[in-house]
Amino acid sequence: MEGEEDEDEIVCLDQSFFINDDYQLTNFTFGSQVIQLFCLHSASTDYDLTGQLVWPGAMLLNDCLSKNAEMLQGCSVIELGSGVGITGILCSRFCHDFVLTDHNDEVLKILKKNIELHASPENPNCCTGLVAEKLEWGNIDQINQILQNHSGGFDLVLGADICFQQSSIPLLYDTVKHLLQIRGKGRCKFILAYVSRTKIMDSLVINEAIQHGLKITEVAGTRCVVGNLNGTIFEITLQ
Repeated sequence: MEGEEDEDEIVCLDQSFFINDDYQLTNFTFGSQVIQLFCLHSASTDYDLTGQLVWPGAMLLNDCLSKNAEMLQGCSVIELGSGVGITGILCSRFCHDFVLTDHNDEVLKILKKNIELHASPENPNCCTGLVAEKLEWGNIDQINQILQNHSGGFDLVLGADICFQQSSIPLLYDTVKHLLQIRGKGRCKFILAYVSRTKIMDSLVINEAIQHGLKITEVAGTRCVVGNLNGTIFEITLQ
């Protein structure tokens, strides 16, 4: 039967087919801070596993934060789309506590592995106050669960190179606005390291912030070329 032949041709692949977990221990330097962590050096075949890499925006944000470490002193910080955790690990050397989040279970595995690596007493730059949590943007239940453990909210929300899919940007700002409102106007800000890849996304990132009642401002002096792409840092606050 023709229908049966068509069914025979359907191939179902297990999710593990897409997963590349050949992580390499890699050194990164930001100012006087040296960070060693596990990551991939090339992209996975699964678009959803972009968090296994260290992307140019993370390098941009970490360079900026390492030069302005005083802004982190004593702060409580949450990062959206933490990936392998390179920003959180750097910040934890200065801030009070740091919550790293990602939505992908496979990425969360390597994120937690890197936290364990840096939380070891044998590590001369032992980082404390690092926690990894699952967070899908726009998922109020997951956001509230995190806020139950951090009832005072956060001083800073960070994001580095997290604007890839157009459909995710409204959900990103839904999440950001919810987190900013916990502390109230002027008491928390979202710092976004943005790397330009398409003009559509350039406009969307700015316009969606405005539509969510947020003020978005480019941080002076942060525009530069990272990984052959134009990058900049935005500061986003409640109106």
